[in-house]
Amino acid sequence: MPELPEVETLCRQLHDRIAGEKILTTAVYDDKLASLGSVRGCVIEAVRRSGKIIELRLNDGRSIAIHLRMTGRLLWRQDEKREPHTRWRMTVADGNVDLVDPRRFATVKVEPTLQDKAQRDLMTGFDAKTFSAKQSTRKVSVKILLMDPKAIAGIGNIYACEILYRAGISPFRQATTLSEREWRNIFRQARRVLKKGIEKRGTSISDWRDLYGCRGENQNDLKAYGQEGKTCCTCGGFISRVKQGGRSTFYCPQCQK
Repeated sequence: MPELPEVETLCRQLHDRIAGEKILTTAVYDDKLASLGSVRGCVIEAVRRSGKIIELRLNDGRSIAIHLRMTGRLLWRQDEKREPHTRWRMTVADGNVDLVDPRRFATVKVEPTLQDKAQRDLMTGFDAKTFSAKQSTRKVSVKILLMDPKAIAGIGNIYACEILYRAGISPFRQATTLSEREWRNIFRQARRVLKKGIEKRGTSISDWRDLYGCRGENQNDLKAYGQEGKTCCTCGGFISRVKQGGRSTFYCPQCQK
């Protein structure tokens, strides 16, 4: 599933390509996306990210909200051809933005511009005090908490593993056992990990591609995720993989405490 760096990459590319453009038409090729509402003739004033959601903000106070879910991706095309599994197309003067989604989980909705989630977004004004008051006393593991969109927006399995590895915190620690200092370290490392992921245009392990069909580069710099059996670059131990909350967790048992 695309996480914050992948979605931010798309938003930046889309903004450069379509901000200020008029929507000429849209086409739906999947009944699951029916009844989107008319946006023909609307101008895309800006492209913003809200957690893992891409918002195409229109000049009439609405937004086209796109959530890529598991295998969705957006592709820029300047011809009329369509990739297999194309479910939706938006056309502007210079070309088309296509939603390609083999598993059909991605959603496209036209709705009033979404409420700002900046307080839960580590890259856009995160409110650590509000987080501490509402979340840090929950009896859940720290990794599960990092991946909860109601607590922090945009973090999924890959980046949660990387953040906790760099912070030296066990993914199995209960949130209630972490000190204020440990939380500050987690937030600091999270910003570094997410910023680097954005700079590398995301992590391409399976399906992720950017707007132009190119792979990201962040997979080349992963220290924990997908590194089972490899040497820990911090302590010289070995990276382990276990199941946690139905997902694979990668961590170093020796240096993550």
